[in-house]
Amino acid sequence: MGYTIAEKILLAHCSEKSVSPGQFIEAGVDLALGNDITAPFAISEFKKAGFTHVFDRNKVVLVPDHFAPAKDLRSANQCKLLAEFAREQKITNYFEIGCMGIEHALLPEKGLVGPGDLVIGADSHTCTYGALGCYATGVGSTDLARAFADGRCWLKVPASLRFLYRGKLQKWVGGKDLILFTIGQIGVDGALYKAMEFGGPVIEALGMDDRFAMSNMAIEAGGRAGIIAPDEITLGYVRIAQGAKRITQRLRSKIKELRSDADARYEKTYEWDVSGLEPQVACPHLPSNVKPVRELKNVTLDQVVIGSCTNGRISDLRVAARLLRGKKIKPGMRLIVIPATQKIYLEAVKEGLAEIFVKAGGVFETPSCGPCLGGHMGILTEGETALATTNRNFVARMGSPKSFVYLSSPAVAAASAITGRITHPKEIAKG
Repeated sequence: MGYTIAEKILLAHCSEKSVSPGQFIEAGVDLALGNDITAPFAISEFKKAGFTHVFDRNKVVLVPDHFAPAKDLRSANQCKLLAEFAREQKITNYFEIGCMGIEHALLPEKGLVGPGDLVIGADSHTCTYGALGCYATGVGSTDLARAFADGRCWLKVPASLRFLYRGKLQKWVGGKDLILFTIGQIGVDGALYKAMEFGGPVIEALGMDDRFAMSNMAIEAGGRAGIIAPDEITLGYVRIAQGAKRITQRLRSKIKELRSDADARYEKTYEWDVSGLEPQVACPHLPSNVKPVRELKNVTLDQVVIGSCTNGRISDLRVAARLLRGKKIKPGMRLIVIPATQKIYLEAVKEGLAEIFVKAGGVFETPSCGPCLGGHMGILTEGETALATTNRNFVARMGSPKSFVYLSSPAVAAASAITGRITHPKEIAKG
């Protein structure tokens, strides 16, 4: 019996001669990630256990991104703990204000994750990196503390689900719409503790930013990982991220191996022709409560947020700016645009995108998770409704338990900021 991509990667990182779904393995990790919410507890447990040195200062990554720049004294103390630990341990990959970004956009951009890697992070959206053909999954802070110490982690091998997308996507439909559609079809527990493997002609034609958006939201269906087989598009991204003039033959050989075997075991295969798919929107209060945009044209909005680890990349901002250029947002509307990293921030400034957002009546903020988790820079009060390009819309996710959050692509978000209601981008593009 053959192996899936997920099983191949896990097998390569443990001492077992074979692996199968449900089996527990002790695996060596290529990278261990913590942020300003989860890492302080991991650091505390690391020290409490008597450890004095991390296993590899080049393989521990610390990113204060959730409440940074510090929104209050408590968050300032959390960030300080990371900074002190990074200095003590001489952590190579510590990204402070000025060079930081939202972790799940920053690590791929810096070339720190790549095909075939095993990455753990004390953040559920660590699954984002699966878009590069690696096994990346979220863990608890105590698991992270252990990995800090010896670079190892206990994992259960997940069963794999295969998702095949065929047809040709319509204009204004992308990775965010595909993953919202998928979650809408299978539910928030439809991939519970499974590896979601995305494939088919539609996926093969997607750019990396759309792939990242899909893998990012695997956890919203309960998935442990969201993996896409690496290809030439992946290699092109890795080459730029790692600053390489060319891709080595070793890496080319590696990605050829990172494909599921013809006789690999899948718990279930889903296959859809998405040619007729229109932009999708997740309604309150679950990412699975998905409807096509045309059914929500009467939903009025108070706030639109464009950004996050799901859709804060440069292509996302370009799409939004394309619709907002020369236009104004609806009076009374709040438009908040947050690029995912400092590099993306600078690109948006150089390309004139930031100016478009500001002239339209929006604000252009420093990289931060901010409003996505109800942290800062866009909290909702009672009765308010937001449309966001983020990944979760649970009760109280962005503020008051009596507020409402809808999820969409950057194109739908930008169009909706102009009209003040949930809007198909084609309505604005025609104008």
